[in-house]
Amino acid sequence: MTSLLPFHKEILEEIHDPSTSELLILARGLGLRRLLCTLMQIYESPQTLVLLVNASQEEESAIGEELGIMGCRKPGLRLVGYELGKKDRQELYKKGGLISVTSRILVVDMLQSDIPINLITGIIILHAERVTALSLEAFIVRLYREKNSAGFLKAFTDQPEHITSGMSPLKNIMKELQLRTVHIYPRFHETIKSTLESRKADVIELYQRLTEPMEDIHHAIVQCMTTTLSELKRSNTTLDLDDLNIESAYFRSFDMVVRRQLDPVWHKVGPKTKQLVSDLATLRQLLNYLLTYDSLSFHAYLEALVASNTINATGNARQHQSPWMLTDAANVIFQTAKRRCYTVTSAKRKSTAESSNADVLDDADAWDALYEAEGRQPPNAGNNQGKEARKAWLPDGIDPVLEELPKWDLLADILQEIEEEMIRQESLSTTVLGSNTVLIMASSTRSAALIREYLSSMDVSAPKGARGRKMMERKLKSHFWWKGRLATRKQDDGKGRPDISRNHSENRNKGNDSGSGSAEVSEALKRKDKARQDRSANRRRVRGGAPPAIAKHDSDFDTHYGLVPPQQTIIVRAYSDDVDDQVLWEVKPRFIVMFEPSLEFIRRIEVYKNSSPGLGVRVYFMIYQLSCEEHKYLAGLRREKESFERLIKERGSMLLPIFQTQTSGKGENTFIKTISSRFAGGRKELSTTPPQVIVDMREFRSTLPSLLHASSLLIIPATLTVGDYVLTPDICVERKSIPDLVSSFNSGRLYTQCELMSVHYKQPILLIEFEENKSFSLETVSELKSYAKPSSKYPSKKPAGPSDTDRAAPSVQSKLVLLTLHFPRVRIIWSSSPYATTDIFNDLKANNYEPDSARAVAIGAEDDPEAGAGVNAAAEELLRCLPGITAKNVKYVMSKVQSVRELCEMSNEQVQEILGVGPGKACWEFMHKGEKSRSAT
Repeated sequence: MTSLLPFHKEILEEIHDPSTSELLILARGLGLRRLLCTLMQIYESPQTLVLLVNASQEEESAIGEELGIMGCRKPGLRLVGYELGKKDRQELYKKGGLISVTSRILVVDMLQSDIPINLITGIIILHAERVTALSLEAFIVRLYREKNSAGFLKAFTDQPEHITSGMSPLKNIMKELQLRTVHIYPRFHETIKSTLESRKADVIELYQRLTEPMEDIHHAIVQCMTTTLSELKRSNTTLDLDDLNIESAYFRSFDMVVRRQLDPVWHKVGPKTKQLVSDLATLRQLLNYLLTYDSLSFHAYLEALVASNTINATGNARQHQSPWMLTDAANVIFQTAKRRCYTVTSAKRKSTAESSNADVLDDADAWDALYEAEGRQPPNAGNNQGKEARKAWLPDGIDPVLEELPKWDLLADILQEIEEEMIRQESLSTTVLGSNTVLIMASSTRSAALIREYLSSMDVSAPKGARGRKMMERKLKSHFWWKGRLATRKQDDGKGRPDISRNHSENRNKGNDSGSGSAEVSEALKRKDKARQDRSANRRRVRGGAPPAIAKHDSDFDTHYGLVPPQQTIIVRAYSDDVDDQVLWEVKPRFIVMFEPSLEFIRRIEVYKNSSPGLGVRVYFMIYQLSCEEHKYLAGLRREKESFERLIKERGSMLLPIFQTQTSGKGENTFIKTISSRFAGGRKELSTTPPQVIVDMREFRSTLPSLLHASSLLIIPATLTVGDYVLTPDICVERKSIPDLVSSFNSGRLYTQCELMSVHYKQPILLIEFEENKSFSLETVSELKSYAKPSSKYPSKKPAGPSDTDRAAPSVQSKLVLLTLHFPRVRIIWSSSPYATTDIFNDLKANNYEPDSARAVAIGAEDDPEAGAGVNAAAEELLRCLPGITAKNVKYVMSKVQSVRELCEMSNEQVQEILGVGPGKACWEFMHKGEKSRSAT
């Protein structure tokens, strides 16, 4: 690993003390993971128990690998996931050390006392910007501080922009994490600035202009975004949308900001506003695709947009189309994008026979080899002297343009310059640090794959703007094949793409009846392959790390399967997180090409350069001039700087919160709540059990258990078969969010759940919970209006008694009415948010006895409570489907028979003894109906 820089040591000196708890906010790209791993290395010991929380699987793997490199291997970082059983987790916690655990598992283990909370040395929380009052991390901190006030808590984040929106966001995060100290380290921090500017890398900034067609498309897209945003503001004058502008629309968070503004009234807005919100996201993607997609892929994406905008999923015409597609700017986008690929002339079309023959022409080299073997010239060879021969597969009237991205030529020139510099340094016979591996960084995996494809097929002898002609022609042919398949998909009846290579080989064999012809073609192909390999061997470098042979070797194995020498390797990869730091250290490149700008990767290069004294690093920084790419990069710099300034200002004026150690189930307020007002002989009873709620394990995915715990309720996790929450011995609650409610109605699961609650509890409750700051409505206004009128597809012509086709689809409201008719004892409670649900639960528990967890687990499970819930759930569900067996007698039937097979093998009289005469006869006849029909035949 690289050595720590001075600002790294300064930060570690401030946060390494295990007796303090603090929050660290660091600028991206400055080595947050290195600081984290160094801190965990300090704390690693069998006598300590340090928990890592809120880390993704990729982060867990990378942190564990880096700790292993640093020497923390025995045992190193251990992972606690869902595959680890309860007893295994208990043993793992007792051994101590460094453990990474998911938030949900840790909450359950804390509530069930599976982890010794008082023995936890400290907790490290990643992504502190995500912590809110509704998050599981805030729940963990409360449980942690109830029994452990001496352990430390360290929180980390490198996303300052995410904690500068709203009212005092920094204060809220520190309140939920119960912290009083925050360290802020921006890029302009004095120590960081002096460290990174002492040794600077050789940065060459290359500003590439867009082509004229790309500039026209870029300007038209921005114009469409401006029009769409103006229309959105005009349609929603009551909302505060002044902060929404084109500059903020360049960022991915723009869609979330717009949706957050409209969420409270989302059920009231019409389809036009929803379409405008969707169009803004689409236009933002178009700006990015214009600069990263090749011209053919961009044109194909636009054609798909047009098709999806005119026809819906059912094949009918769409009622609400995107307004921007009807503007003049949209016409500029579509027409110019097409002209970048090809132009259409009025030339005469090919005949049917010629078109069918063109479909079999695939490999130009193979056909050239065929002509060479037969001793004849390729078609049109004499008529096209001085110009490129027209491809036989190209339709008449189509003139290919195949405009290449401007950065491709710039990249080829950069690689040529790097190659010349390497040759020059080799001629000087000087020892240089680092490797000759060239590292090319792109913004996405798709962009990286396109760069690899271009480099592997690039023609270095071709003029600028045509070096990737071979790749583009291959893409053009695939594009025409794709359009042809779309046009004939009905005739093909959904068949997949034919095996073109097999068709080609069959057509070649048809042209040569004798075996000698095939042999001649094979020899010609071999000569072509030999010539191609020789050309590749003569080239000094292999573009994109292509697998063909790159030099003369003694053995065929080394030629085809040997390792590529480092000085002839080009690595193309997409920007990632802190893994890029490890890539830089492992590869140690001296030449880095940033195909697309990245603020954080520039800082990673600065850290990499200063951590390796004597290493010369040259960086080629490529950016499209006067484009959204440049504007987005500069706006990102400005947003981060302003975010850090706001955080520093808030820290200076922030009132530090005072935390009280709260113990669930204790205290004066809790004691008062436990007084029961039930009178028995003129006296009051005092309940010694703290107020508690039994919560199903699956409910810890939601935010409600955390809020219930914050309201001084004791949370008891359990595996419940009936209900989600048990508040009292008589009250059981089934909680449904809106998406879950709809899916439960569609699957019929809600009917079964209400039936079970009605059987086992006196007061079954269905709680319908909405989300905070979102629309308090089951459906939109437009959907509610559609229920009052018949379907337009099948208009009603009869005066009375509408048919089934005249009725609209049943609404959620109508399904709820049917549910209440079937289960009159089920009460429905509407909750506007989890906060409101917490108040409702406290009101329902007032003046009532506390539930028993053992009884709640046993309800709906097997007779043996130790067996757990849902062991024979499938068998019980099958029994419920049989006539004569209901929710009231299913348990009795299960106590009389050992299996469903035993019930099926019983006689009619035996079944009637269990179920009664009438139900038993119906059940037995249903099970043996097939036997009667077979015996009759």
